[in-house]
Amino acid sequence: MQLVDLRSDTVTKPSEGMRAAMARAPVGDDQYGEDPSVNELQARLAGLLGKEAALFMASGTMANQVALKTLTTPGDDVVVGEEAHIVWHESGAASANSGVQFSVVGRRGTFTAADLENAFKPRRHIVFPPTTLVSIENTHNRGGGVVFPQADAVAICTKARELKLLSYLDGARLFNAATASGLSPAELAAPFDMVSVALSKGLGCPIGSVLAGTREQIARAIRFRRMFGGALRQAGIIAAAGLYALDHNLDRLSEDHVNARTLAERVAELNGIDIDLATVQTNIIIFRTIPPAPAASVVVDQAKQQGVLLSAFGPRTIRATTHLDVDAADCRLAGEVLTRLASTW
Repeated sequence: MQLVDLRSDTVTKPSEGMRAAMARAPVGDDQYGEDPSVNELQARLAGLLGKEAALFMASGTMANQVALKTLTTPGDDVVVGEEAHIVWHESGAASANSGVQFSVVGRRGTFTAADLENAFKPRRHIVFPPTTLVSIENTHNRGGGVVFPQADAVAICTKARELKLLSYLDGARLFNAATASGLSPAELAAPFDMVSVALSKGLGCPIGSVLAGTREQIARAIRFRRMFGGALRQAGIIAAAGLYALDHNLDRLSEDHVNARTLAERVAELNGIDIDLATVQTNIIIFRTIPPAPAASVVVDQAKQQGVLLSAFGPRTIRATTHLDVDAADCRLAGEVLTRLASTW
């Protein structure tokens, strides 16, 4: 049976070219700052993101958590969009590691400067926890891969500076946002104090994310990365995958977006499915089942039996994600499978 894995863009396997680059990578002890491949990757991504310095991380969750630790103190309040990854998908790490709480604003991951101002809690208040950070996710995972409007991001960060807050961009899929918007990663990251990007999603690397900011912030982040168990040694073997991906896998992201749109339009035709095609802007498709269609877990199981892997994101919410290991034919096949299933509901 042909298997079409649309669970996540993290399921990709390293290509032969990427494996070869990893095998020949020059390495050193990164804990001492002596791994040339890691240093090259950090410098290159700092440049791409328009920041002074960058730090290689084992995962996007680690990058987010190190950013929170670097930019906040225990007891602080952080403003985030609805269903943010940093709240929903990181096992409660923010409260356990950094002692912060979240104020959720907006809808489906996007919000405005007015939303930030309304949620803001002043320092030295006798009751309120002080708001010290605002975090934006771009693209927004649970929002359906939507690109955060850049005008709103600029306005939010401007308002944050007025309120003496710091700003953080969870840009795990920032390269997808850049492809869809036509703006460079540096332009998208410019309003923010710190930014992270993932290498293990759209770029197809087996592991890794990078956190970028000022030299002072990254110096602090190095300590917190070690506190969280993320100190690296001969990490050039995996950093080389990132360097290869930057050279070979950036320009093809638009293919994933086209494939996602094609599949989403097929899904939109099905009975028992609710999907907002306006949210399908990059490589993520979020859709919901409507009774009498079965629950998400049932649909996911039925699709798996026919060779299509999807993710249940809630009782009636399903996610499909395109990536470099699925092509247009795979997405047509997935659409055919879902069409057959829908005919039985």
